[in-house]
Amino acid sequence: MGARPPSSIARNSKPTPEPQEQLFDTHPEASLDFEIVRQAARQRYTRPFLILDTAIVRQKLERFRAAMPRVRPHYAVKANPDRRVLKALVQEGCGFEIASTAELDLLLALGVPAHEVLYSNPMKPRAAIAYAAAKGVQWFAVDSVDELRRVHETCAGAQLYVRIATPNIGSDWPLSGKFGAGASETREIVATAARLGADLAGVTFHVGSQCRNPENWRVGIEKARGVFDAMLKAGLKPRMLDIGGGFPVRHVKPIPSIEVIGAVVNEALKAFPEDVQVVAEPGRYMTSDAGYFVCRVVGTTVRGGKRWMHWDAGLFGGIIETTEGLKYRIRCDRAGPDVPWNVAGPTCDSVDVVLRDEPLPSDLQEGDFIYIRNAGAYTTAYASEFNGFPLPEVRVFDSSRREAR
Repeated sequence: MGARPPSSIARNSKPTPEPQEQLFDTHPEASLDFEIVRQAARQRYTRPFLILDTAIVRQKLERFRAAMPRVRPHYAVKANPDRRVLKALVQEGCGFEIASTAELDLLLALGVPAHEVLYSNPMKPRAAIAYAAAKGVQWFAVDSVDELRRVHETCAGAQLYVRIATPNIGSDWPLSGKFGAGASETREIVATAARLGADLAGVTFHVGSQCRNPENWRVGIEKARGVFDAMLKAGLKPRMLDIGGGFPVRHVKPIPSIEVIGAVVNEALKAFPEDVQVVAEPGRYMTSDAGYFVCRVVGTTVRGGKRWMHWDAGLFGGIIETTEGLKYRIRCDRAGPDVPWNVAGPTCDSVDVVLRDEPLPSDLQEGDFIYIRNAGAYTTAYASEFNGFPLPEVRVFDSSRREAR
């Protein structure tokens, strides 16, 4: 049920394999105080809720910057688009990355300059491109000739950056396949940009979500350097490198620290002149550790010799990533011996099963609280009102300022 302690930090950026005890991180990750979470549930509970401390979000941003001084973080809004989270990051001078015009509108309402926003969705409707450009967005990602033409025809002055395919080995969720231009496709994009006079000005890649292999960043940066060279040869003016997201957070698997990843990144970036702007798109890394997701047991039963437990939140209510293999650390107020449970959400849909054979206390029963640790990212952002069940509540506060919001 709990996570095993990971091993000590290594700061070696060499591409040779590291012993596991050196690669993985023992640095104490920030996490919301469990007693605060328990009290919040006991004092007021009407529906599942996410409780999140923006002081931890600020701490994660500071640690990211310290690990990679040359890299400007642009928070991936999709990870948690709550206005209060965005406001905290705006106050800290963080940049932002979006995938839709709705996300852009959230940022504009908070006073974020549109020209600093990265529109990194590599497949956008013309209307969305035109809207973003009219608002002042300048940077648009592409990963196909089709998208390059669409952006250039809609906004000839746009600054484009090509998303290239890179290895996702060691990532919990590989993202290659749907996005990322291969070598031959990248050559075609570069040639087309040169022929059209489009301002193809940068390169980006993504190492995969929850990446536990720091070498993916080294390989991605090296491949990007090769694309820069091809762009220069074609007469283009590359000046921006976006090393994407994928920076891992602590759940039950050991992870490399941001300092270990930073050592690899910092060494690889020496291949780029200082006048090249370097950015990243951390999302989960910024907000996951800052939150707990809280729900409640609706009831239990035994079917076919297996224990089943139903919660008032499930796949459609914020706990969808368990179906992709994410293993959260789950806590409760019971202390019985762990037994295998199948866990389902409250909807009347057979796919709404979030865990199978999960070891949880045998004495869990109706009304008990379930506390899911490090769940500040991709929980409420994914939730829907399917089957008439309400969206989870989001409670945001700042422990460093003793503010409830």
